Amino acid sequence: MFGQSETNVLVAGHRGYKALYPENTMISFKKAIEIGVDMIEMDLNVTADRQLVIIHDTTLDRTTNGNGKVRDFTLKEIKSLDAGIFKGEEFAGERVPEFSEFLDLVSKEENLYLNVEIKDRTFEAVDLTIKALDEYNMLDKIVITCFDASIVRYANEKYGVKTQGFPSWYVSNFDEHTYRHVYAVGIHMKDLSRALCIDFRSRGIDPWGYCPDTDEMVYKAIESKCSLVTCNNPEPALRILREKGLHK
Repeated sequence: MFGQSETNVLVAGHRGYKALYPENTMISFKKAIEIGVDMIEMDLNVTADRQLVIIHDTTLDRTTNGNGKVRDFTLKEIKSLDAGIFKGEEFAGERVPEFSEFLDLVSKEENLYLNVEIKDRTFEAVDLTIKALDEYNMLDKIVITCFDASIVRYANEKYGVKTQGFPSWYVSNFDEHTYRHVYAVGIHMKDLSRALCIDFRSRGIDPWGYCPDTDEMVYKAIESKCSLVTCNNPEPALRILREKGLHK
């Protein structure tokens, strides 16, 4: 089981190793795994032909050389785009990964967990995601995450999977039942505090912090007593937590 421990703080790579590599690409995921992260956080959208692709935004503009909504393009069209050039010429030719391509990689990693964020905020996206994860026998190694509380509730109620939500002021469609359906909450570093972590623990919800990318922020996360940190640059967290005997 992941998380739920103040004495073994897990480290997740945010969109892989986002600080140094083009986010949500295979090279970013591979580099994060190489340095020893416990979890990969990544983002899913759905194509026009109902295929799952890993890209943060619901549009192509920011992280590829394409334009328009992901939902308006087929998988073949999206795979023809460059998803690395925005990070630097040395990454030209990196592609938007298919979810299955990513699962081929991570399913071979026995001790690696996944944080799968649903960016296409539809029940269809959840259904396709769960189907793919089930085919790779990975449902016990994942959390489903969304900033839309209705998506989190749906994933937990229909499929019984662990979910990560967020504090109420972060999300849409939040109601008094939302926290019943979350295993963990992601708390931004600007809000992360020991008091907030204690409050969530009292509700039976595991507090996770994001994104402590400097030594100072890592020490703040440790002081706050969260049990998992999601980092754009996982190196400071891995180094400091290991030095303190808090990453096994």
